[in-house]
This record gives sequence, structure tokens and C-alpha cells, in this order.
Amino acid sequence: MISVGVVGYSGGKFNEDIAKALMAIALDVVEENHKDDKYELVSGLTDMGIPAIAYRMAGQRGWKTVGIACEKANENPCYDVDERIIEGKEWGDESTTFLKRLDVLIRIGGGKQSISETNCAKKKNIIVYEYDLLEKK
Repeated sequence: MISVGVVGYSGGKFNEDIAKALMAIALDVVEENHKDDKYELVSGLTDMGIPAIAYRMAGQRGWKTVGIACEKANENPCYDVDERIIEGKEWGDESTTFLKRLDVLIRIGGGKQSISETNCAKKKNIIVYEYDLLEKK
């Protein structure tokens, strides 16, 4: 199984059409470059922003969905994932558990935590695909 993490804007405003196009490209690239019978998409559990887009597309492709987040995620709408892991109380407490799970990481836009997790993934030699996405002000 190929485990694909996704990070990016959870809140904030961004061009959803561009984000969806980038996510479709990223998932196509993963399927093309990392051939396997099974894939799982791992993100931050919330049903908002980039994770919401990723979870829906993964579901359409028949991928397993996994949410790894801290307890604060439960204060937001959560996606009905196949596997849910709660780690710690504060945002970022889950990062180590999240990164340990991954073979590949996709970053589409994102703020401080997304950038931090992407940099950590690179140091751990996790394959990273990055796409910048401007946040609307």
C-alpha cells in the first residue's frame, strides 16, 4: 500500500477550481509514479479546504482514507474517514505520527504547519510533490 499524505490550506480562502485541478494532477502523478494496487490518503481529518478536496477525490478513486489529527480537529467538521487517529491536544502534536505513516507527501498551498511538515518530510526522504496556491485575502 502506498500511503499519501496531503497538507494545505484547511481554512482561509483560495481558488477552489485551481485547488481541485492541482489535486487531480497530484493524485494522477502519484498513481503514475508509484504503481501499486492499493493507496491510502492521509490528511488532517477535517472536512475543510484542501483536506476535504483530497478526501473526496481519494474516495472517488477507491482509495482508503485516514485522518490523523489532534483533539482540536473534533471542534471542526470532520470527514468520515476509514481510519481515525487522534494524537495530542494541540495542532501540530500529530505531525510525527502523520509523517511516520507516509511514503509520499502532497502539499497544495498551506501555512506554517503545512510548510513545517513538508520540510520534515524532505529531511526524512519522503517523496514530496509541492504545488503553490495563493490564498485570497
